[in-house]
Amino acid sequence: MNQNLQIYGKKVCCIGAHPDDIELGCGALIANIVGKSEVLCVTLSDNQKNPSLLGLVDEHKASMAVLGIDADHDMLLDFETRRFPHQRQEILETLLAIKRSFQPDIILVHTKNDIHQDHITVMDEALRAFRGTTVLGFDVLRSSYGFFPHFLFEVTEQDVDKKIAALAEYKTYADRYYFESSITRATMIRHGALAERPFAEGFDLLRVVAQFGFD
Repeated sequence: MNQNLQIYGKKVCCIGAHPDDIELGCGALIANIVGKSEVLCVTLSDNQKNPSLLGLVDEHKASMAVLGIDADHDMLLDFETRRFPHQRQEILETLLAIKRSFQPDIILVHTKNDIHQDHITVMDEALRAFRGTTVLGFDVLRSSYGFFPHFLFEVTEQDVDKKIAALAEYKTYADRYYFESSITRATMIRHGALAERPFAEGFDLLRVVAQFGFD
């Protein structure tokens, strides 16, 4: 088996539009790196203007706890869902403030192949805010079309199980097909197969900043 490319990120910032986006997109990778890297998760909308989603805040916090994210590294903001294109400047300013305070080495955000207006706005503003920083795009199955993972992070079966357990905390979404544990596991297996590994989390390349090391 070929040796894996080694990626070093002391600080990793995961940015999602809504509760569940980060867990769906990169939950296994978070489980893999938490404790080795400082991981900050930023969710821009709490979805609390929808009366059918009032349980999401507690479910989100429980989900993040399963992945090992402490409450002080889980930011849940109150931008209005489906109105992100009208709030671009405020979102950009929020991300610039996070850049100044957290100074991340790697950004994980929505793929460029997402069709949800909020998701694509977050991706656009992340690329603007974090110039000079590696930015990788994750897949949220229900709204990304044409996504193909060109960057594959090997994860363990235990990481996959953690991702499935984290998603299971979302009782509000229990009947939605993209929360099926079999689909989550199959996706991790497929991405692993693309890399000739048992399991992998897949991303597209939005911006990669790197240098060769010769030590």
